[in-house]
Amino acid sequence: MAVAGPHAHGRLTVLWDDYATAWSGLHGGFDPRRASFLVRGWVRIAYGIGSWLGRHRIGPMTVTTAGLLICATVPVAVLADRWGALLAAVLVLVAALADGLDGAVAVITGRTTRLGYVYDSVADRLGELAWLTAFWLAGAPGWLVATAGAASWLQEYARARATAAGMAEIGVVTVAERPTRVLVAIFGLLAAALVPVAITVATGVWLALALVAGIQLTIAVRRALS
Repeated sequence: MAVAGPHAHGRLTVLWDDYATAWSGLHGGFDPRRASFLVRGWVRIAYGIGSWLGRHRIGPMTVTTAGLLICATVPVAVLADRWGALLAAVLVLVAALADGLDGAVAVITGRTTRLGYVYDSVADRLGELAWLTAFWLAGAPGWLVATAGAASWLQEYARARATAAGMAEIGVVTVAERPTRVLVAIFGLLAAALVPVAITVATGVWLALALVAGIQLTIAVRRALS
């Protein structure tokens, strides 16, 4: 990967264009420089913070682990009291930020590895398990939570198997990708702090989006592998 020359403190830094190119390669060819204002802005922020973390020798797996540990505190926060759901929503947001930063640090420090990719994927699934556990503890029916989780995890499993069979890495951007699940978790928990039944609605939304995503992915897999 190309890097810029030494900056004022004698360290090397990855140029934005080089970072965007590498980021695109890790996200199925999606170029953040041509993305919407919000997506481009977030990738820019991740690039800036990731550069700072890299300069302070904080590795991508450390960031991933920190995000996973934060996720583990989400169900605990919900148990605190009614307003614990508000704290849980904040923790999901912080964990999501960490999830976006580990990849940035990996690219900037040149430490993108297959092991890190697998670890990040496993951490994402475990993190979502913690969020859904918080949904259940906040009052959502257990069967609904389990079904929602199974539907979204099936989507990720099917995509992984299709990729192994020869489909392009992403295949299709569905309505229930991880950023969407993050938003459902955050706003669901925020609403539950005011109206407890809102967490059941949020779980239903999670499930509905996962079912639609399953149809989208099925169509994409058939087109790619038939």
